[in-house]
Amino acid sequence: MENGRCRSVIGGSILNNSQLLDKFLQSVQSRGFRIAQIATGNVEDALDLVQETMFKLVEKYADRAENEWTPLFYTILHSRINDWHRRNKVRNRHRSWLKDYDEEGEDPIQTAPDPRDRNPETETQTNDSMEKLQQALESLPPRQQQAFLLRAWEGMDVRQTATAMACAEGSVKTHYSRAIHSLRDQLGEHWP
Repeated sequence: MENGRCRSVIGGSILNNSQLLDKFLQSVQSRGFRIAQIATGNVEDALDLVQETMFKLVEKYADRAENEWTPLFYTILHSRINDWHRRNKVRNRHRSWLKDYDEEGEDPIQTAPDPRDRNPETETQTNDSMEKLQQALESLPPRQQQAFLLRAWEGMDVRQTATAMACAEGSVKTHYSRAIHSLRDQLGEHWP
C-alpha cells in the first residue's frame, strides 16, 4: 500500500512540474521569439530557434528548480542564435550571389486596423520610431544585442544576464553600456 502511495505522490509531483513548465514556456515564448526575430531578422528562423530552445529546455532541464528555468531558457536561446549566426556566415560566404526576393508579401498583423483608432500622424511617428529602433538593435554586435535585450527588455539583473550569456558580470556591464551608447547615438531624434 505504501508503494502505491509513493508512486501517486511522485506522479503528482511530475504532473505539477509539467504544468509549471508549460506555464513558464507560455510566459517566455513571445519574448524569446522577439529576441530571436531581432537577432535573425527572419520570422521563420526565429520561430525555429524558439521552438528548438523550448524542446531542449524540456528535454534536458525539466527536472530543475523553477527559478533556474529563465536563465537556462535564455542561455539555450542565445546559444542557438549564435549557432544560427555562424551557420549563416558560412552560408553567405559561399552563396553571396543569391538574393532573397521574398519581400513582396504583406504582414497581416501590420495591415490590420488599429482598434484604438490613433490618428495617422501619431501612427506614422510611432512606426518610424519603432523601425529605427529595430534597425538600431539589428546593427548591434550580437553580444551587445544579447546584453541589452536581456537587461532592458527581460528585466534580468547583471548576474542572471551573465549566467544566460555564459560570461562574466563585468562583460555584461561592458556590453550593455556599449549597446546603450550605440543606441543613443543611432536613434537620436527618433526616440524620446
